[in-house]
Amino acid sequence: MPDHAPLDAIALPASLPSSPIDGLPLSGVRILSLALNLPGPAALMRCAAMGAQCSKLEPPSAQPAAAGAAGAAGVAGVAGADPMAHYSPQAYADMHQGVAVWQAQLKSEEGQAALHDALDAADILLTSFRPAALAKLGLDWASLQQRHPQLSLVRIVGSAGALADVPGHDLTYQAEAGLVQGGAMPPSLFADMAGALMASEAVLKAWLLRQRSGHGSLQETGLAQAAQWLALPWHWGLTRPDGDVGGAHAGYRVYACADGSVAVAALEPHFAARLCAVASVNGDGSIASMRSPAMHAALQAFLAPLSCAELADLAEQHDLPLHPLPGQPQARPRL
Repeated sequence: MPDHAPLDAIALPASLPSSPIDGLPLSGVRILSLALNLPGPAALMRCAAMGAQCSKLEPPSAQPAAAGAAGAAGVAGVAGADPMAHYSPQAYADMHQGVAVWQAQLKSEEGQAALHDALDAADILLTSFRPAALAKLGLDWASLQQRHPQLSLVRIVGSAGALADVPGHDLTYQAEAGLVQGGAMPPSLFADMAGALMASEAVLKAWLLRQRSGHGSLQETGLAQAAQWLALPWHWGLTRPDGDVGGAHAGYRVYACADGSVAVAALEPHFAARLCAVASVNGDGSIASMRSPAMHAALQAFLAPLSCAELADLAEQHDLPLHPLPGQPQARPRL
């Protein structure tokens, strides 16, 4: 669980926690985060795994804690200032494992003093506010450069560049990128999590540049651009229904089986040929042969009566990339 100071405590330690792990790329790098919700804390979790010394400053909140959230919030009966403590106390706890968390009101003189004391000891500041909000707090890049020349700023925004102040969330960024199909909600927060990966990459970039120049740098990660990156296979046609990894290749799709479904990923010719041999289907594993409707029908007929347990054994015995999904029947596609 994260360590939290009481809500009225704003004094930060003279130095951030110092227990670097040898052999990790961010060992000894001191990161202070102001980022709330998912992308920033997820990026901080990645950085901590790479050896960074991570701290987080949250605004105080007087909202009552959600049921079961007291542990995540750190103060019984008081909600964490990060909305994630309400959405999912477990997610909040996981992402802040080993992170020292303080609370201060950044709009107050005392909060500003506490923040800048922490920045004096930090190498990288991680934020997820819109640039206009950062400027109101005196945390625009020009001000930070002047006051903390050693500091790098990694800011997570909705969309990098001119649209950075336009509001949005994971769902809108996925929709813009073409990842929302019909009226169905996406199965995961892909833009947020991809943005977190890109932000941790930006931290590494900032640290490398600091080693070369001795000065901090500004790095900006856009969640819209993260979603667009993830959507590239769709825009290239790879994952569309007529694409080989979108269901057109009989060796790479989801089939119904006796008690659920099975994900088949026999894409390479040698895997596809082996699958055909196991299924006693005439096929050489070539892309052309695996695209035929007859091949789809033959493999469906082979897999349909098998149970998930039987398919797991089959995968192990024949070194096939199959993954059974018990209790998740899939409608058969129209060929």
